Amino acid sequence: MGRVSQFLGFFAVSFILAISILFIYSQYFESPKEARLQKENEELVIYYDFFKQELDKMNSLIGSLEDRDDDIYRVIFEAEPIPSSIRRGGIGGVDRYKSFKQSGLQREELIIDLMKQVDILKRQMYIQTRSHDELMELAMNKEELWAAIPSIQPINNKELNRLASGYGMRTHPILKVKKFHAGVDFSAPRGTPIYATGDGVIVEVKTTFGGYGKYVEVDHGFGYLTRYAHMSAFEVRKGQKVKRGEKIGYVGSSGQSTSPHLHYEILKDGKFVNPVNYFFQDLTPEEYEKLLELASIENQSLS
Repeated sequence: MGRVSQFLGFFAVSFILAISILFIYSQYFESPKEARLQKENEELVIYYDFFKQELDKMNSLIGSLEDRDDDIYRVIFEAEPIPSSIRRGGIGGVDRYKSFKQSGLQREELIIDLMKQVDILKRQMYIQTRSHDELMELAMNKEELWAAIPSIQPINNKELNRLASGYGMRTHPILKVKKFHAGVDFSAPRGTPIYATGDGVIVEVKTTFGGYGKYVEVDHGFGYLTRYAHMSAFEVRKGQKVKRGEKIGYVGSSGQSTSPHLHYEILKDGKFVNPVNYFFQDLTPEEYEKLLELASIENQSLS
């Protein structure tokens, strides 16, 4: 009887000890299943972050297209801008993502968030496509206007490596303070040809000792005027008619300039606008996206 009691006591102590060890292990060490699930969750977060970054890039691009659509194309064709309430309208269906919530997926909130962003982007793309269809109809009888719009880069920039400074607040190269930069700067060797960016009439061929230096202004009609500054020489005279792509002068460093470059401006109805938004005729969507990224860098202007 004593041995039985002793065995039972030993068994009870061993059982309690085993349970304690198992409890402590489960608290501080993951089981193979838990480790696998943890790894899957970590991988899911990595993939989510990657796709989120890609969606952000696509949202930025579609936002730029929407801005060009409302501020340029629809202004050109005298069409009303698309209201934000339509562009950003709801997707609809409160139970749209119910199947994901009931699927038992791990981290389903990440998947649902990604699906919502994809749906919003799809709606924006659909609205933009419909807008372009509408504008194509309006463009049928606008040949003269299309020829006048300043829609190409003013110098040869096939490699997209000559855009030195964009539109907006930039550090002034001489004053070393932030100032509004009303155009874009193209860095190029002295003597590089400069071209008219749209059909028009030369309204100014002028030389100053400061400011723009040697510069040309082209009136394109329809409220558009372009200005080409810091030139080294002219190829046109005041009152001359020019066509898009026609040579009007050469790059220099005249006036208030720190190095050879072209300072290029566009005015619409007397107000400065961002020239990069008008480089739509000689660029692919991928090239435009790259140029837009370069122009957004807040660096130092050249003049």
